[in-house]
Amino acid sequence: MKVIKFGGSSLASSTQLQKVLSIVKADDQRKYVIVSAPGKRFDGDTKVTDLLIQYARQTIHHQDTTAVMQSIIDRYAEIGHGFNVADARLTPIFDTIKNLPKQTYADNSYLMAAFKAHGERLNAQLVAAVFAQAGLNARYLDPKAAGMVVTDVPDDAQIIEKSYDNLAQWANSDQILVIPGFFAYNRNGQICTFSRGGSDITGAIIARGVQADRYENFTDVDAIYAVNPSLVSQPAAIQEMTFREMRELSYAGFSVFHDEALIPAIQGNITVNVKNTNHPEAPGTLIKSTKDNSTDYPVTGIASSSSFCSLYIRKYLLNKEVGFGRKILTILEDHHVSYEHMPSGIDDLTIIFDEHQLTPELETALKAEIAAAVQPDEIYFTHDYSILMIVGESMRNRVGIMSRASTALADHNIKLIMVNQGASEISIMFGVHDRDADQAVIALYNEFFK
Repeated sequence: MKVIKFGGSSLASSTQLQKVLSIVKADDQRKYVIVSAPGKRFDGDTKVTDLLIQYARQTIHHQDTTAVMQSIIDRYAEIGHGFNVADARLTPIFDTIKNLPKQTYADNSYLMAAFKAHGERLNAQLVAAVFAQAGLNARYLDPKAAGMVVTDVPDDAQIIEKSYDNLAQWANSDQILVIPGFFAYNRNGQICTFSRGGSDITGAIIARGVQADRYENFTDVDAIYAVNPSLVSQPAAIQEMTFREMRELSYAGFSVFHDEALIPAIQGNITVNVKNTNHPEAPGTLIKSTKDNSTDYPVTGIASSSSFCSLYIRKYLLNKEVGFGRKILTILEDHHVSYEHMPSGIDDLTIIFDEHQLTPELETALKAEIAAAVQPDEIYFTHDYSILMIVGESMRNRVGIMSRASTALADHNIKLIMVNQGASEISIMFGVHDRDADQAVIALYNEFFK
C-alpha cells in the first residue's frame, strides 16, 4: 500500500496530468493520491495558487475580481476538457470559485488561507473526476472527512495527534482516494493551511495515518543529488539516505523538502521514495530509518544556506559566571526568538539565529537588554553569515573527515568563522562568509566526490 504525492508542476495541464494518470494506473498499490494546485505550464505562466492569492486580495479590498476569477475557472476547464470530463462534473468546481468571496470568514487571515487552499481542494476534486473518467475506482476525500484536525493558525497549522487515529479508518479503502495537500480544518471547521515554505507535509501525514508501506513523492528530478546541481554539473545522485541525513540537509538548504515535511513519515518509520514524474522508471532516492554504510563516499550530501546571522558576546571569565547563559536565553524567550546554535569558548559565545526572525529594531532591543543583563566586554551582530553542512552516516566510521574538509576549504582561501560537530557524528557544520558559500560547497564536493 502506497501514498503518492504530486506537486503542482505535475498537475499544471492535461498533458502533465496524463503522466500522473499513467503512474497511478501502473501500480495498484498506489491507493492514496495527494495533489497540489496546478503550477506553471511554461515560463512566464502563473500558478493557480498565485491567482487565488490575487483573487483573495481583490476580495479583501473590494476590487473587481471578474478577470482573475475567470482565469482560475479557465485553467480548471482546460484540464477537465482535456480528459472529456462532463460539464456537469465541472460546474460545481466553477460555482465554488465564484462563491469564494461570498463565504463568511473569521478575519482576512482565514479568508486568505481558504482561498489558497481551494487551489488544492478543487484540483483534487478535478483529478478524482479525471481518474473516474479514465476507468479508475477513485473518489475525492476532503481533509475534514478524512479526520485531519489542525491547530488554529491560519497559515502555519500543525497536525493534531488525534488525526492519525482518525486517518486509520481509511487504511483498508478499496478505492483510490484523492486528497488535497497543504491544508486541513481546525476544531471550529475553518480551513488552515500548512507552511508553504517547501514541500507539503500532507503526504507524510496520510502515510503515517494509514501506515503505508511506502510514501512516493514525485518531483521533477530523477533523484536527490549530493549537492545543488546549479553549483556542480551532473552531481552524484543519492540512492539511499536516512531520515536523519535528510533532516540535516534540509535544514541547511536542500530544496526537495523543507525540514518539517517528513516528520510524520519519520515518526511512522515509513520509507520515502523521491521520484521523477517525467521519468517514473528511474529508481529515485530512498529515504529510510537506516541504510547500508558500505557506500562509495564517506559523505552523503553537502548543502549551504545564507539565511543566518550571529550575535557575538565576549566577556572575560564568562565560564566562571553562573547563570550567564540563562540570562541571555530568558531575554530571547521574552522576545519569542529561538536560536539555532550556540558555540562557545571560555570567554565568549556566539548565538546563531535564523535571521528571518529579526528586524533592525529587534536586534537593537536584544543587544541593549543582553548588555544590561550580562555586561559583556563586546557584543555585536553579524549578517555576512552562511552555514555549510557536510552530512553522512558513514562519517562516524571514517577518520580524517574534518581534516579533509578544512584543508579543502583552506586550499581555496576560504576562511572558517565557526565549526561545530554534534555528538551524533553524522554532520559537520561550518560558518563562512556569504561571499564564500558557493565556492566552499564546490570545494567540499570535489574533495569527497571526485
